[in-house]
Amino acid sequence: MERHGGLYTASQTRELDRRAIEEAGIPGWTLMQRAGRAAWDLAVERWPDAQRLLVVCGPGNNGGDGYVVARLAREAGREVYLLQAGDPDRIRGEAAIARQAWLDAGGHEHAPDAELPEAELIIDALLGTGLERPLEGVFLDLVRAINAHPAPVLAVDIPSGLNADSGAVLGDAVQADATLSFIGRKRGLHTGPALDLCGVLAFDDLAVPDSVYRAVAPSARLLDGSELLRLGRRPRNSHKGDFGHLLIIGGQPGMPGAVLMAAHAALRCGSGRVTLATHPRHADLLPLALPEVMTHACSEPADLLPLLEQADVVLLGPGLGTGDWSRRLFDAALQFPGPMVIDADGLNLLAHSTRSPGNWVLTPHPGEAARLLGIQSADIQNDRFEAAQRLCRLHAPVVVLKGAGSIVCSGDGALAVCPHGNPGMATAGMGDVLGGVIASLIGQGLAPDVAARAGVWLHALAGDTMAGAHPRGLMATDLLPALRVGVNEWPE
Repeated sequence: MERHGGLYTASQTRELDRRAIEEAGIPGWTLMQRAGRAAWDLAVERWPDAQRLLVVCGPGNNGGDGYVVARLAREAGREVYLLQAGDPDRIRGEAAIARQAWLDAGGHEHAPDAELPEAELIIDALLGTGLERPLEGVFLDLVRAINAHPAPVLAVDIPSGLNADSGAVLGDAVQADATLSFIGRKRGLHTGPALDLCGVLAFDDLAVPDSVYRAVAPSARLLDGSELLRLGRRPRNSHKGDFGHLLIIGGQPGMPGAVLMAAHAALRCGSGRVTLATHPRHADLLPLALPEVMTHACSEPADLLPLLEQADVVLLGPGLGTGDWSRRLFDAALQFPGPMVIDADGLNLLAHSTRSPGNWVLTPHPGEAARLLGIQSADIQNDRFEAAQRLCRLHAPVVVLKGAGSIVCSGDGALAVCPHGNPGMATAGMGDVLGGVIASLIGQGLAPDVAARAGVWLHALAGDTMAGAHPRGLMATDLLPALRVGVNEWPE
């Protein structure tokens, strides 16, 4: 059962809803009243002084939730102006009951006009999770009018205009200040562009019993860091050989910092030994910055081969570049039979390689992912879940698609989404640190897919810890102290 951490598609959420009604015996009208009550309670909590409400309803069950909110607000003494965007005569089922209850209570409904009325809070109950095509007509006009209105917006279940499965914007979408989702967490709301459109994202299961969730396997899950527990407590009788020998390959001339940051992160996460295979131009200088690492100058692939034989895990790509020296080391590194994390320019070189997938973890950002799949970055962002799964099928058994709401996909298609991270982490070196974290955890004995999930969670949480309320100006190396604390503190 994944009541709290499970992420569901729109069809899966409908199945949860069906089972709640037919198997758990909760009437649909009861669920709608609970949803409306939860939305109204959140509105009062966040905007207690809002006296004039604009409720925008569509013709479906999402609109029905809006009618319930409107009735509750009116009963609480608020002034409510309700817009119905669809044909009222076509409203069916529980939504029709909610509409009639609003009218019987003395409420009125209005057709959309050229301008929205004044309001102190807007309730977006226009379109729900069933939207699959771009907005047009009155619905598109209303979404744009809501976004142009100065009042804050509470979205009921999902901001109108978003695809619930992918998070893609279908023409345009409501910019909500808060979103309250019901019964099943919609996976599209937890990654990519949707994170900016949802505002503060809340969830209410509407008291649906556990038996309903046990019957529907989620499409994805939220990371919670519990897989760090698999590291176990370190025995007192330990030595450095017990915790992995990591080889980091990269650092073309002018880019020695990338391998240093990756190495520093790996050591802070507990690697026993870290070796840097880098360009001769700065190989002798790197230990001055980080004396705990071993450094080898690699001019030719032959210089790299003995290092590969000694390594337990390899991180390929930080600051590697794409020139002749880079390509020759890249080709040699692919001979490593053990687990390998490929990042940065390693991914750009892989996009032009014909090698069959190995025991790899790929960590692309959307641009690198687009090059690997031969499409545009915008295509990646339009459906990050599908992109991650395609990368897994074509290139590696484990893929981390970085970005807001990073996604980890493993070879069986399982998807996990990171709930942490902040815009301060959009800065140079963050990916190098993440690569070092994941490779370190693999070297300490975690399976690559487990290390990827645990590493993404740890890295993002460290970023949030160090950013606090001031994300602007966060640097990649700022995460290092929090990584050390995080890898030693066990999640509940």
